[in-house]
Amino acid sequence: MYGYVRPPLEALDEAERLRFQQVYCGLCHTLGRRYGPAARFILNYDFTYLAILLSAPDEGSILHSRCIASPHKKRSFLQSSPAMELAADESVILAYWQLRDGVEDHDWLHGAKYRAASSVLELAYRRAARLRPDFDAAVKTQLSILRQLEKARCASMDQAADAFAVLLERSADQVEDVVQRRVLAQMLYHLGRWIYLIDAADDLKKDAHSGNYNPVALRFDLRDGIWTPESRHLFAQSLDHSVRMIATAYELGNFGCWSKLLESTIYSGLFQVGKAVLDGTFRPRARGIERKRKNVEEST
Repeated sequence: MYGYVRPPLEALDEAERLRFQQVYCGLCHTLGRRYGPAARFILNYDFTYLAILLSAPDEGSILHSRCIASPHKKRSFLQSSPAMELAADESVILAYWQLRDGVEDHDWLHGAKYRAASSVLELAYRRAARLRPDFDAAVKTQLSILRQLEKARCASMDQAADAFAVLLERSADQVEDVVQRRVLAQMLYHLGRWIYLIDAADDLKKDAHSGNYNPVALRFDLRDGIWTPESRHLFAQSLDHSVRMIATAYELGNFGCWSKLLESTIYSGLFQVGKAVLDGTFRPRARGIERKRKNVEEST
């Protein structure tokens, strides 16, 4: 997860841009308060959207404080809430297991940065795992499934994407409202599928060069990471299907003050990112956990 899930900020009014920034900063504060300063470095847009999806329809209290990123001027941020704490806990678990997977996927030398980063995050992970044992178990199970698919060099991109989609779907398990939990489960499943596939598409040329596993390349028999017109069209259709399923589920939920942010992202932002990835013009804006694959290239 590299910050693919992002709002089209240029299309939002000032109030909505500020609201998004307040959630972003609020999650950063929550990570720091619960897990220490190092945990703040896993923050990205994708985790911010997880916090928004899990939040109550009303905005909550806004606080003001200085921080590492803004030591001289106070910034406004959303006060921590049970939803924010859940998003922080799950973010730590996801980030830790992705780093550990990076250790296993590389030799001793190239795995050094993953060992170092996971060691820094280990105490935070242990606490998060105690707080969210079911989610931790689900993450380990789904990453194990992905590892087996990679070893088999499975050519089914849907099977590989499903494993990550189920992982993200489980993020909604602790939402109390039954209807909202079902809505979020569907949204997160298809969002997870979209993230996995868009990340695979973003890495096509890199994986072609390294020889690492990429289910999208295998599915369409791509050479040198280059799309054919037909394969690009079919893949775009698959991405669009996931976005439509996210939108269908979204319409059944209650998101209150977050509706404009979510709608702008679902109905515009995801399509913009998808097009940028396919055009080769996408540039990540934030760090975070990666799609579980053997060619993990960056750490939190």
